[in-house]
Amino acid sequence: MTQDEIFMREALALAREAAVVDEVPVGAVLVLDGAVVGRGFNQPIRRADPTAHAEIMALRDAATRLGNYRLPGSTLYVTLEPCVMCTGAIMHARVARVVFGARDPKTGAAGSVIDLYAENRLNHHADIAGGVLAEECGGLLSAFFAARRGRTAVA
Repeated sequence: MTQDEIFMREALALAREAAVVDEVPVGAVLVLDGAVVGRGFNQPIRRADPTAHAEIMALRDAATRLGNYRLPGSTLYVTLEPCVMCTGAIMHARVARVVFGARDPKTGAAGSVIDLYAENRLNHHADIAGGVLAEECGGLLSAFFAARRGRTAVA
């Protein structure tokens, strides 16, 4: 198992925590020098906060722990391709690398809908690696939404 797979599995565990509290199951971990320094999972519903995506929560956790909003040299592992909002935060935090699992054909900002990481006019660019444990990450999302549709149909 590669290092990327090991850390993506940690992000998947956090995604499962989100599902338990009926949030869209996306998890993220921020790694610096081989150690997890930030963790997060989707929580916009329970926090009544539209910015409480997994990536933002992991960035906030790491910034608080490290005492700095800049996180150079870090790698963010997230189970779903980041959206535009999260990509902006990732860039402002100076994250060096983003590793994601499943692509997001509706809001993905790392190539699926738009590729902000390749936009030369922006001042910071993270290296991107997509598709790490993509089937497992995507399967978790698909199962969550299938269950949600099933509850809606019965209600």
